[in-house]
Amino acid sequence: MTPNRVRQLRDEGVLAEKAPELYELKASVVRYIDYLRKGRGNASLNEERAMLTRAKREAVDMENEERRRNLHSAEEVENGIKTMCLNIRSRLLSLPAKLAPRLSEMDGDRAGIFDELKRAVDEALEKLSDYNIAMALTDEEEDESGF
Repeated sequence: MTPNRVRQLRDEGVLAEKAPELYELKASVVRYIDYLRKGRGNASLNEERAMLTRAKREAVDMENEERRRNLHSAEEVENGIKTMCLNIRSRLLSLPAKLAPRLSEMDGDRAGIFDELKRAVDEALEKLSDYNIAMALTDEEEDESGF
């Protein structure tokens, strides 16, 4: 510690001079340690330990929730959303090929074509509203469902 720092601590009231520029060693060390423990405006050692314990507890709680499948990583959520979007895309893109034969037989009946398209879109969206279908649609399931 530099002489300037000692004078600064004296001016802050942390250290007390016994005589000009003379300090009692034992009392000064105790006061300085107490000053450091109080953190000089930062968290004390006990507060730091409490914060560390709290952070460790939160990490353990998060791990437990993840094991219980109540909490998912960002990667899992991202993959799930991608899967859902691909399945929605696949279902909607399959509509023209599946509807074309029926629609071609309707000889331009606009109301009938509209009703058939609306029914097919509604049915596809209804099926996709089921989480399990939206998340794990396979070609085999798609063929069985008609969409």
